[in-house]
Amino acid sequence: MFDFFQDEEPWQEPLASGAVVLRRFVQGDDHDLYQEVNNIAAQNPFIHRITPGGFRMSVAMTGRGAAQWLSGRDGYLSNSESLPLSDTLLAFAKRAAIEAGYPDFIPDSCLINRYAVDSKMTLHQDKNERDLRQPIVSVSLGLPAVFLFGGLLRSDKTSKVLLEHGDVVVWGGESRLCFHGISPLKPGIHPLTGPYRFNITFRKAL
Repeated sequence: MFDFFQDEEPWQEPLASGAVVLRRFVQGDDHDLYQEVNNIAAQNPFIHRITPGGFRMSVAMTGRGAAQWLSGRDGYLSNSESLPLSDTLLAFAKRAAIEAGYPDFIPDSCLINRYAVDSKMTLHQDKNERDLRQPIVSVSLGLPAVFLFGGLLRSDKTSKVLLEHGDVVVWGGESRLCFHGISPLKPGIHPLTGPYRFNITFRKAL
């Protein structure tokens, strides 16, 4: 099995109050997480959702857990028939949250975004979850992307952070409602994910 993290130990980079980048935190879990993505997509295929304004999102989405995110103001739809998070996903999300200073995080859902070339995510807040005291844990697999992280207003200045394979961003507390997004993905081929970037975000939705 190819080791993407040879001679590289994980480290942390503070992003804002309550927000941190866990560099290379995925380490030896990347193949298992990518297999989880494929398993979920086989049961719940990726789709391009339509925004409240009627536009097709460039990012394809799927997910698993107690709730399915719809789009924009539609928020979450409770799904009692959906499979819960697997032990692999749950254990990883909790471990990342603990590392970032959120020991009580127990997610019930994950949203998976698949980015192809030129796919992007405009600035937005994650505010549809019922308990905003719980953080967001966001995992990057595959091609690198520029993560935009701003303030509590859309007009606030944003920081540009390069996220690479294996990086995890965790934000909560004072940063929980900060605007964030992804710049258009540049072309490339990753040994594990091919021409894509996958983003797994864990959350306590209900």
